[in-house]
Amino acid sequence: MAQHTLGLIMHGVTGRMGMNQHLIRSIVAIRKQGGVRLSNGDTVMPDPILIGRNAEKMEALAKAHNIARWGTDLDAALANKADTVFFDAGTTQMRPTLLAKAIRAGKHVYCEKPIATNLNEAVEIARLAQSSGLKHGAVQDKLFLPGLRKLDMLRRAGFFGRMLSVRLEFGYWVFEGDLQPIQRPSWNYRKEEGGGMILDMMCHWRYVLDNLFGEVKSVSCLGTTHIPTRWDEAGQEYACTADDAAYATAELVGHNGEPVIAQLNMSWATRVRRDDLVTFHVDGTHGSAVAGLSSCRAQSRVATPRPVWNPDEKQTMNFMDQWQEIPDTQVHDNGFKIQWEHFIRHVVEDAPYRWTLPEGAKGVQLVEAALESWKERRWVDVKPLEVA
Repeated sequence: MAQHTLGLIMHGVTGRMGMNQHLIRSIVAIRKQGGVRLSNGDTVMPDPILIGRNAEKMEALAKAHNIARWGTDLDAALANKADTVFFDAGTTQMRPTLLAKAIRAGKHVYCEKPIATNLNEAVEIARLAQSSGLKHGAVQDKLFLPGLRKLDMLRRAGFFGRMLSVRLEFGYWVFEGDLQPIQRPSWNYRKEEGGGMILDMMCHWRYVLDNLFGEVKSVSCLGTTHIPTRWDEAGQEYACTADDAAYATAELVGHNGEPVIAQLNMSWATRVRRDDLVTFHVDGTHGSAVAGLSSCRAQSRVATPRPVWNPDEKQTMNFMDQWQEIPDTQVHDNGFKIQWEHFIRHVVEDAPYRWTLPEGAKGVQLVEAALESWKERRWVDVKPLEVA
């Protein structure tokens, strides 16, 4: 069997997600396993060049992970015909410009979400990609989480019966920086730098809702900045200009046409008393399930207990123990790595791939609808997005 090389320009890989998830846990891991296997038995070995502004950082990162090529000149990298794929995990504000430049240079493009900070730019870049004939994709990593794969298996098996509602709880307490060291970059809390909970997370929730529970039809959202002052990486106090929490309700049309209500609570100012940093609680007529990043527990109709409401007596029923753990029946790889492998097969052998830039634009559409709802204090319809 033959091994092929895929030249890959990686931009924005010094940040937390770009470095850890895309470079180290995806591309480096794929190289260590011997590449991506194709349907005919051949393999594809990614040959990345790391591109960024800081030469010292690029060189150190490349050496640390046995990558031969690095540089600071993006235009020169795009001019190299041997590198056929461009990946971006840099700032959201620059993403549409960089993707457009790469597409015009004849590169297939793959990027982090959100694909833009506003819907007009998202649709514009999605249209450019569609019309180019090149391959394109946006990260939708949550779909590959073990907990959500188990939840989706229950749905496909008909476990829920008629789905009724979904309740999402996401977030944790992000240290302000005055007492404990910060654990998230300060730009996340500056609107002018592309920060904000709604812009950051609503893109994720759109594809999760659409794929697992039902198509989003309308949304009502309230955002807020709970913590107005934080301290940055240099220990300097700054004013937060972006929302650090949002509370939304969405109307969905389920996969069988049923109405489904989704509640989405997300906050960087909440302390965790649940099984995981994100949980999805799904209720249906025949059963319910709660999934986190890895685990999933379910309770069927016939196993549902009969609690008694009596505020005069201490509750003796342990509701948490009444749910059945869904077992691991397969090995789940890193979600980012799985999607990278799908995209590489899509580029090299035209394998099916549905997580495209138009799908990424839908995430930005929900962001804008949520922001509009918050600003105008009303429900906002989410209409079918026309990209072609």
